[in-house]
Amino acid sequence: MRSAVLVIDMIEDFVNGRLGFENAKKIVPNIAGLLETARTKGVPVIYVCDSHLPGDPEISLWGEHAMAGSPGSKVIRELCPRPGDFMVEKSTYSAFYGTNLDCLLKRLNVDRVILTGVTTDICVLHTAADAFFRGYRIVTVSDCTAAFDEGTHRRALETMRRLYGAEIKTSSEVVGEGI
Repeated sequence: MRSAVLVIDMIEDFVNGRLGFENAKKIVPNIAGLLETARTKGVPVIYVCDSHLPGDPEISLWGEHAMAGSPGSKVIRELCPRPGDFMVEKSTYSAFYGTNLDCLLKRLNVDRVILTGVTTDICVLHTAADAFFRGYRIVTVSDCTAAFDEGTHRRALETMRRLYGAEIKTSSEVVGEGI
């Protein structure tokens, strides 16, 4: 079994910007610690970031956010990608839809994805669904994911566990298992 850590939408617009929220800020230290351990153990780190063009369907729902090339579409400073990390841009909720993520994971011989980032009930949930449909094992890190409110976060975690067989673990548990 080979794992990869996915860092979903930890970008300026979703942490500090237009659609930013306090719970997103709270998970940053946990993600940073998990990434440090993953890199030390040689576990691939893959950043999956919203990057929109004018007219993308999400713009009509959420307004302009994470516009391609804008400061809001950049990974936050505290979680800056390092040499050897991978970047995948997406234009909708799922990290798989219309991206090269599945191909990248296959090339890296990954069969287990460790999900971190925001928001638990939208992009993390849709990524978990598409990972499941493609045969990946899923770990969702409960203290490295966040939604706008705690109830929504808990319900999304339970949905991933129940519908997609996701293991719900804390960052301490994932690190303790050697990633």
